[in-house]
Amino acid sequence: MSFWEIDPQLVQQIGLCLAEKGINLPDADLPALADRMKNEILDRYVDRIIRQVETILEIDPRLSEKEILRSLGRNIVQFLGADFASIRIYDSFGEGETSFPYSPLLGKDILELTPFDKAIADEVIKTQRSYQSPNIFKDPNYQDEEKAREIGIHSMLAVPISLPRFTPQGPDTQGVLQVFYKQEDKVFSPYEVQMAEVLSRRVEYVIARKRILSMQKINLARDKILEDIYLRLARREGIKMKDVFNRVIPALADFMKIQRCTLFSVLEDREHVCLEAGFPGAQHGIGKIFSADEPYIRAILKRTGPFGDFENEKVHPSYILITNPQMSHLLPAHLKNYLASQQINCVLYIPLEVDGVVQYFLAFDAQAHHQQFAEDEIMVFSFLGKELMKGLRLEKMGDILHDFKNPAIAIAGFAKRLDRILSEVPDLPKKEKVQQALEIILEESSRIQALALTLHGEGKETTLDMSDILKRRCRINEEAIREIKRENRLHIEKDLKCPLWVRCFPLHIERVFDNLLNNASQATPDGGELVIRCYPKSAWAVAEITNTGEISEEEKERCLLGESRGRGLHITTRLVKHMDGKIEVESLNGRTTFRIELPLAPSPA
Repeated sequence: MSFWEIDPQLVQQIGLCLAEKGINLPDADLPALADRMKNEILDRYVDRIIRQVETILEIDPRLSEKEILRSLGRNIVQFLGADFASIRIYDSFGEGETSFPYSPLLGKDILELTPFDKAIADEVIKTQRSYQSPNIFKDPNYQDEEKAREIGIHSMLAVPISLPRFTPQGPDTQGVLQVFYKQEDKVFSPYEVQMAEVLSRRVEYVIARKRILSMQKINLARDKILEDIYLRLARREGIKMKDVFNRVIPALADFMKIQRCTLFSVLEDREHVCLEAGFPGAQHGIGKIFSADEPYIRAILKRTGPFGDFENEKVHPSYILITNPQMSHLLPAHLKNYLASQQINCVLYIPLEVDGVVQYFLAFDAQAHHQQFAEDEIMVFSFLGKELMKGLRLEKMGDILHDFKNPAIAIAGFAKRLDRILSEVPDLPKKEKVQQALEIILEESSRIQALALTLHGEGKETTLDMSDILKRRCRINEEAIREIKRENRLHIEKDLKCPLWVRCFPLHIERVFDNLLNNASQATPDGGELVIRCYPKSAWAVAEITNTGEISEEEKERCLLGESRGRGLHITTRLVKHMDGKIEVESLNGRTTFRIELPLAPSPA
């Protein structure tokens, strides 16, 4: 039966209803009556439903999630003729929730005065079914009767909200729409329940669209942060926290809408902090020392709580947000005066830790027209802080590698001396094997030197033969496999086109191949194969590393996003990106292939 045809059972039901009221129509007239009801009455309801759905779908996704939920609540209350509506979104069921109810009678949104019953919400989320309570005071499942009496509600309809996860590792997002009425012993018609369910699905759409846009914004910001910080590494520039701040923050200021930002370091006595750097540069007292006894600094460094969202602050282990500086008990009087003079409405503090101890912290100011920091802004600024801390760890690694450089030079020198001595002994047993081992020692000690130089601003890009590098790294990988007694792997060189010129830092491409070969060797089962290939493709030089064994689609997606569990693949993805290359993963027919593509370079003169 098509949408436009009239259901004979419906016609029969209309006749029975009329008969119960004492109205008897001939059977021949009933289809015409049903058709007229459809065209003149049902049409109005359908039109109203469509307009209401369109109104909800037109809610601006650029609004804050709080404003979106308020607008949704307002629409639902008005459309269903209810008195209150409460929408709760749980990013992970049983954990944090977002709650922004709407009450047209109160005239304002006050969570404490808004009805919501968690016990029924839990039931709706678990069963994913609507729940009707005609009289909540007779409902044994309804628990918050005190609040219900306070505002005079008697009945409730609750329907589930469910959003799909947006990433393989992301949490499921569940929620509940609770609609309240002052009417006592209300009977909910099937139409009302269906309309509430339809509106809840539109709520899902609006929130999903908002979160997708927020994720796009956050990912764009994350990529920009990573590009700026790691580009500095790729150019082999030294890493210092203050220097990274001074270079990265101005570059990201317009994109991230950073108005004011400062970097503080914790001094060795942990009794004082120093203002290391600031943006814009001319507006800060660089080098000024502050006592760690100030309540806000103590809260940042100690991170002992209490944690939660308070009247004038939000205190969490990963950040402190001062929402009302003039009333906050964490800020001293002199700082309040300064913030007021600068028209600063809100301050966000991000602690930066090393081995669980806060060594630095960032302060972001919301100034003038910018009243508060939104959740996505806090996420992006927190991510920025974590990436800056990676720079600090690299700084410390650079110091260690610098100490490695001198022994590496000595090892390389003695390896060359042994090679010269070996050339003077013509009849040495297994001379070829010894020479090969010395060559590897020389190459690897040179790599240690190069690694140290990379983090100290030395070295330069050069034009290299990618096929030759892959072949040499594969040979060294074979030697490493033998050393750990896993020799039951077959290395096969296949279709190595030479030369394939690419321009990059030698250490970078070597690290890429080492990481991929090491992962492939570990993933290959006993008796399996590891195959390498190199060939040109249009304007690209292509290297393939294939091993026996497959990986899951989820892990493949992680690899392509640079979010794999192994640090080696994370480094590989970043290095390939900074060489203007591409990385692909293919897993089928019992084999996994990692494919690296780098731009072909002109042949060196």
